[in-house]
Amino acid sequence: MSPDRRVVVTGIGVVSPCGTGIDDFWSGLLGPAPVGLRRIEDFDPEPYFENAKEARRTDRFAQFALAATDEAMRMAGTIDGDPARQGVWIGTGIGGLTTLEDQVLVHEHKGPRRVSPFMVPMLMANAASAAVSMKYGWQGPCENTCTACAAGTQSIGNAYRLITSGRCDAVVTGSSEATMTPTCIAGFTNMTAMASDGLSMPFDRDRHGFVLAEGSGILVLEELESARRRGATILAEIMGAASNADAHHITAPSPGGIGAITCMRSAVADAGLEPSDIRHVNAHGTSTPLNDAAEAAAIAELFGPGAVPVTSFKGVTGHSLGAAGALEAVGAVLTIQRGQIPPTAGFTTPDPDMAPIDLVVGEPRPWTPGPVLSNSFGFGGHNGCVVIGPAPD
Repeated sequence: MSPDRRVVVTGIGVVSPCGTGIDDFWSGLLGPAPVGLRRIEDFDPEPYFENAKEARRTDRFAQFALAATDEAMRMAGTIDGDPARQGVWIGTGIGGLTTLEDQVLVHEHKGPRRVSPFMVPMLMANAASAAVSMKYGWQGPCENTCTACAAGTQSIGNAYRLITSGRCDAVVTGSSEATMTPTCIAGFTNMTAMASDGLSMPFDRDRHGFVLAEGSGILVLEELESARRRGATILAEIMGAASNADAHHITAPSPGGIGAITCMRSAVADAGLEPSDIRHVNAHGTSTPLNDAAEAAAIAELFGPGAVPVTSFKGVTGHSLGAAGALEAVGAVLTIQRGQIPPTAGFTTPDPDMAPIDLVVGEPRPWTPGPVLSNSFGFGGHNGCVVIGPAPD
């Protein structure tokens, strides 16, 4: 890895339940916590395709990714250069589940000859990456990370390393998810992971499960000097990233948040920083009893009790599984750009049994932007962290 190859963000885009487009998304993050499943209503995919037929042959999760990429690429502007040095790395937790469930029902009720010939390319987890690379003609590495709820953050970390290693000069990255199917909802409900009343309450004493969501967050990453040469507007810097595994349990975090502590410490070190340099933590904060407690313990252990402002967006956005980390990375860039830390919506009652953290609640908190640590922790023990800082001088 070359220490001279710094990585900056020149474009961001978002499709989310609290707002599509960065301005509406930001307004949503500053608003109250809604109730119920966090669906994206009235989404029209056709503007992002050549025709309606092409849109129909693309799963919803890839449609979201193309819409978010459209916004991010328009913001970034024209990126010239060798297409072979321009990559795409878009993650997902599950992929084209909507297509899979629909086609299983077609097979069951109408027979095998009625199953769509487009089923496989629609449901594959790499479909979003492939669609973006083909639309923009980016011919470098085109890959996908599928690591449950850590997929978005780990994808950003992987894209960052494509640039720092010298392999790419620009990468479209992020993640996307669309799993609002009856079977998926039933599965999460029956494992008692979801809040039965539709309330997401990160870090609250009475938290009792996450609220399922969908969406996509996309970032355009570029090598710093390349971005400067073309006169790009630089929004933020990706300073470091890390990933590891709890190696403990398929759904429960390691006791005391040991895996999370190690991952956070590694990301901070990768950025060339000390824990005291981190000015804000964007928490995974899903509103589940074990995960929030483990993350709070990890944050307090690494940074000290109440030492750094912490927020979770999931009171507003719900938990969009593999898309969550990318939505939160986009939100972290906006937090830097707009000089405010959004509050943790849905929080009302402190948990006396939880390690003490400085949770931002009630109103947005003004701050002097500095390095942000964004956390994602997924089923299977997958941990991902990324450090996002203000744009370099």
